[in-house]
Amino acid sequence: MKKLLWGSLLVLLSFAADAQYPSKPVRAVVPFGAGSSTDIVMRIIAQPLGQALGQPVVVDNKPGADGAIAAVDVMKAAPDGHTIMLATNSPLSAAPFLRLSLPYHPINDFTPISFVGNYTFFIVVHPSVPAKALPELIEHARRNPGKLNYATGNTTSIVSTAMFATLAKVNLQHIPYKTEPPAITDLLSGQIHLMFSSYSTVQAQVREGKLRALVTTLPNRSPLMPDVPSIVEAGFPKFPIVPWAGMVGPAKMPREVVERLNQELTAVLKRPEVREALAKQAFDPRGSSTAEFASYMREQLDVWGKAIKDAGIAPE
Repeated sequence: MKKLLWGSLLVLLSFAADAQYPSKPVRAVVPFGAGSSTDIVMRIIAQPLGQALGQPVVVDNKPGADGAIAAVDVMKAAPDGHTIMLATNSPLSAAPFLRLSLPYHPINDFTPISFVGNYTFFIVVHPSVPAKALPELIEHARRNPGKLNYATGNTTSIVSTAMFATLAKVNLQHIPYKTEPPAITDLLSGQIHLMFSSYSTVQAQVREGKLRALVTTLPNRSPLMPDVPSIVEAGFPKFPIVPWAGMVGPAKMPREVVERLNQELTAVLKRPEVREALAKQAFDPRGSSTAEFASYMREQLDVWGKAIKDAGIAPE
């Protein structure tokens, strides 16, 4: 009888703790540096999400190792909902195939909360590169094998550029960066020749003529840069990978906490002012159920694994 009462008390205490969630500020880990596209998206979401939860949502940037540093940090956190991560394809879809050893499992070590949306990427070049269209870039690269370099600040740019080089049959030199902003700085200075970059980090420079956008990797033109053709228009097949973002937490989070986070986050993503702010970053917001997002995470692991293999990228 005592054991039964004690068990019932534990259950009640558990429900009480869940009902008080969150009891302190929520830390939102971002796997890239300040000013990156993922950082911008999280900061747009953070304030309204904090208001909905009744506690501030504090952004914590943890760049490096294709998002693995941030992922390990979240994996080791208490699964009480006070540490979450705006995860992307970098740590959860690509890193498992880009790294020989990964200190976490991309599915088993995290709790899916909700899908958040997709990014828009462009191929941009420094004005010193004599190419105003993608075919001209390919022709220039073929005439100068190994002389053009490209920067990467995330796995989308790593895999996309490798796929592009394979399909175009060009030899490009890879210069890796931990995150996009420092790569853009070197691209602007002319130290870097070209880059697959998210819209949010290059929009101003393209409009000012400091960089030239050749194509978007989307199958259709972006309404934010309607004069820039899609990669499909340029004669390439539709890219199989699509950069994405979703909210996760450590494994074994309480169901009630996950449901609360999912409810508030998906509601925030429907707000007109939030959608407008994200649209200005060429980010397509789309919430989901936890089950839908769990299925998507597993699907994307297969998609990115195949793309990385087809691009001939060896794990390091």
